[in-house]
Amino acid sequence: MFDIREQLKKLPDSPGVYLHKDAFGQIIYVGKAISLRNRVRQYFNSPKNQPPKVRKMVEQIAEFDYITTGTEMEALILECNLIKKHMPKYNVLLRDDKTYPYIKVTLGEDYPRILKTRRLVHDGSKYFGPYADAGAVNQIIDLLNRAYTLKRCAAVQFPKDVKPCLNYHIRQCRGVCLGTADKAEYGRAVERAMDFLQGKDKDLIRTLTAQMQQAAGAMDFETAASLRDAIEAAKAITEKQRVVLSRKEDLDLILIHSGDSGVHGILFTVREGKLSGRESFPLGDLHPGEEADLAGAFIQQYYDASVLIPKEILVEKLPADAELLSEWLTAQKGSRVTITVPSRGERRALLALVRQDVEDMVRTLDERVVRQKEKQASVEASLADVLGDRAAGPVRRIEAYDISNINGVDSVGGMVVFVDGQPFRKGYRRFRIRTVEGADDTASLQEMLFRRLRKAGEAAPGFDQLPDLLLMDGGKAQVNGAAKVIKALGYDIPVAGMVKDDKHRTRSLLWEDREIPLRGRQELFAFIGAVQEEVHRFSVDYHRKLRGKKLSRSALDLIEGVGQKRKAALFAHFGSIEAIKAASVEDLARVPGMNRKTAEAVFLYFSGQASGASAPVK
Repeated sequence: MFDIREQLKKLPDSPGVYLHKDAFGQIIYVGKAISLRNRVRQYFNSPKNQPPKVRKMVEQIAEFDYITTGTEMEALILECNLIKKHMPKYNVLLRDDKTYPYIKVTLGEDYPRILKTRRLVHDGSKYFGPYADAGAVNQIIDLLNRAYTLKRCAAVQFPKDVKPCLNYHIRQCRGVCLGTADKAEYGRAVERAMDFLQGKDKDLIRTLTAQMQQAAGAMDFETAASLRDAIEAAKAITEKQRVVLSRKEDLDLILIHSGDSGVHGILFTVREGKLSGRESFPLGDLHPGEEADLAGAFIQQYYDASVLIPKEILVEKLPADAELLSEWLTAQKGSRVTITVPSRGERRALLALVRQDVEDMVRTLDERVVRQKEKQASVEASLADVLGDRAAGPVRRIEAYDISNINGVDSVGGMVVFVDGQPFRKGYRRFRIRTVEGADDTASLQEMLFRRLRKAGEAAPGFDQLPDLLLMDGGKAQVNGAAKVIKALGYDIPVAGMVKDDKHRTRSLLWEDREIPLRGRQELFAFIGAVQEEVHRFSVDYHRKLRGKKLSRSALDLIEGVGQKRKAALFAHFGSIEAIKAASVEDLARVPGMNRKTAEAVFLYFSGQASGASAPVK
C-alpha cells in the first residue's frame, strides 16, 4: 500500500511537477512547485484551512507522483502540457485553443519589427520561445523597441507627405516612415536585440540595472520600480528552458532502464517543441545491460503499432541496426526519420533532463509494483471470504453495471470492467435502454445484462470473455433481477449489489440477501467505492451526451425566432419536447429569454396552426 506519510519524506527540495492520483491510478490534479517537498506536504498538513474543493481532492488522493525540473519556469511549462494531456478533474481547464506566445522578428522586411505571435509561419522571420508568461513577453518587446528605437507600425510603404507618429517625436523610433533611418545601422540594432533574446548579450540588463539604481538614488521610486519589473521580465524571457525546444518540432526520446522489477523502456514525447508526456513499458524477460539492443527492439515493437512517427528519435546508445530501423520508419512515415545520439546542444541537455527523471521514477517503480500486488491480493482475499464456495478461482475480471436517466427519459446503461484491480477501458460498454418504459432501474439492468450475456453466447467480439463477478449498482431488487437473467441464460456467475448510504457513499456489499459491511475491510471498501463511482460516472456521461444531442437537433430548429439560447432555455425549463408541446402560450412566454411573439410561434407550430408549417419532427 502507498504510504503517503512515508513518501512525503522522500520528496526532493527542487522544482518540478507533481501529479495526484486516485485509487485507480488516474491523475486527478497536476501542479507545479519551486520546492516539491514543501508544496506537496501542504496538502496533507492542515486540511482544515483548505478550501472545500481542495479538501475534497485530498480525500481522493491515493498516491502521488512527481517529475523534477531544472527551474520553476520549466515546471510551469511542463504543468501546462500535462494538464492539456490528462485534463485532470481538479485542475482549471481552459477550453480555448490558445498556445504559448513567441517573440517574432520580421527579418523578411527591410526594417524588421519585434512583435508577439502565437503562430509560426515560414515567412523568413526569426522566432524565439515559446514563453509561458505572456505578460513578460509584452514587457520585453516594449523594452527592446524602446531601447533600440525600432519600428512598431506594420506599414511597409508610406505616402510622400506622411506625418510621423508620437514614437518618433519622443525619440522612440528612427523615423522609417520619413526615409531618414539608416538601414545598416537599423540592422545592427535588430541584431543586438536578437543577441539579447538568445542570451548572448547582457549589456541591456546591466544598463537597466544602473538606471534603476540611479533612479532609486534620486528617490524616483516609481521609475525604479518600472525598471525593476523590466529587469525581471528580461531575466524571465532569457532563462533557458530545457523542457522546451527552441523550434516547433516533434521528436521522441527513448531510454532503457533496468531495475529490480525488470527492464523498462521509457518513452518521452515532445510535440510542438514542448515536452508533452512520459510512458513506461515493461520489456519482459529481456536481459538488462544491453541498452542499445533493447532500444532497437523497443523502437521496432512500439512504432509498428504507433500512428504518429516523429521525424527524429533520440536514444542514449545507438542500436546496431539503427540505419535499417531508420529506413523502415521512413517508409512508414513517408518522410525522413532519423535515430540519433545527441552529443551536444539543446538535444543533449534535454536527454540529460529526462534521464534524471527516469532515475527518480525507477527508484519507486519496484515499490509501486509490490504495493499494487499487495493491494490486489488483499481485495481478492476479501472477495474470496465474502463469496465463499461461489468463488471458483481468483476474481480477476469484474464487471459493474449502472443505469442513468431523468424521470425515465433517455434511459441508458453503463458497463465498466476491472481486471486485476485496474480499469480495463477497452472493455467498457454503453447501452440505450429499448424495452423499458419509465424509471425502472431493475428492468433496465435486466435488459442491459441480457443483451451483454446474449452477445457472449454469440461469441461477439468484445463480449466473449465472461466476468468472475458481476456488481450491480443497487440493492436486493437489482441483484435478484440480475440473478434471474443469469440463470435464464444458463450461466453461473456470482452477482452482488453495491449498496450506498443516505449520503450516496458506498456502504456495503449485498450478497445472498444479506449486507456485508465494508468498513472493516479497508482495501475492499476502497476498491468497491472506486468501482461504484466509476460506473456511475460512465453511465451519467453517456446520458448527458444523449441529452446534448437532443438539444442540438429538435423540432424547435424549424421554428422562426428560436435559436440555440432559446432552445436551451426551453429544454431547461420543461425537460422534454413532449412537455414543450403541451405548454400554453403563457407558460412558454414565462421562460427566460422568450417573448410573447416567439411563444405564440412555438405554440402554433406544435398545434399545427402555423401557416405553411410542415409536420412536427418527433
